[in-house]
Amino acid sequence: MTNPESQTAYSIDELISVCISRQIVDGEVVAQGINTPLVMAGIILAKCTHAPNIQFASAIGGSVGSDWAPLGVARIEDFWLTHGLLHVSFAAAALDLLPQFHPKEFFRPAQVDAAGNFNNLAFGDDIARPRMRLPGSGGIPDVTPHSDKIFLYVPRHSRVTFVEKVDFVSGLGHVTGRTYGHGPRYLVSDLGEFDWQDGRMRLRSLHEGVTLAQVQRKTGFDLLIAPDLPVTTPPTVEELRLLREDIDPLGVRRLETLAGSARKDLLREILARENAL
Repeated sequence: MTNPESQTAYSIDELISVCISRQIVDGEVVAQGINTPLVMAGIILAKCTHAPNIQFASAIGGSVGSDWAPLGVARIEDFWLTHGLLHVSFAAAALDLLPQFHPKEFFRPAQVDAAGNFNNLAFGDDIARPRMRLPGSGGIPDVTPHSDKIFLYVPRHSRVTFVEKVDFVSGLGHVTGRTYGHGPRYLVSDLGEFDWQDGRMRLRSLHEGVTLAQVQRKTGFDLLIAPDLPVTTPPTVEELRLLREDIDPLGVRRLETLAGSARKDLLREILARENAL
């Protein structure tokens, strides 16, 4: 991909992190989970550009802080444990502090339906004997019924993730009768940007080089389509420089877009550059 204005080439991981960054508003508290480098790169990018006054709430170390450091793998806990302004237990964070801070949080669903319900528990119709266990829900069931700042991202868009009906609901979407909170506001994938209109997922922009037919073919339900469907605004030269040189020179964010041997190779490369092997 290239930026039409500058002809600067950029990768899909860079575009996703930039899209995440642009959803963040100055002064917010932004929560990040474990093993979500695309999100963390986007959060730091926002702090380095248009949102210098944001605070971070991290699942790593139960930390709340305002400082940041370049992304890493082997020693990322060191940063949060030494630079956090506040450290609490997981239960206290999910049930006490997060509702008070009212953070914006980006989740990566294993399955998501048109209403924005999402699943991170398991694939299959029997939770006791699933086809595949997923990472688990963490604090998602505690947060999504009450929060109105739920945002999603999917690094690899496919019918495995975008489904007519999720196997289990761990994250609550736009469901009839909910009295608190709000379903997801936004989703970015490697194909485009999405929001919800009247409780149903809507495609609001296509990434450069992606067609509407391609998105619909890889989605397991019919999407609403924004009028005059635009191309996603590409990263600026400065956003790319910050990501590549300051925020994530090791390329940790790329781990979320790769699979199999390519992911293993990159992980070994990062660990070697961190002198962790």
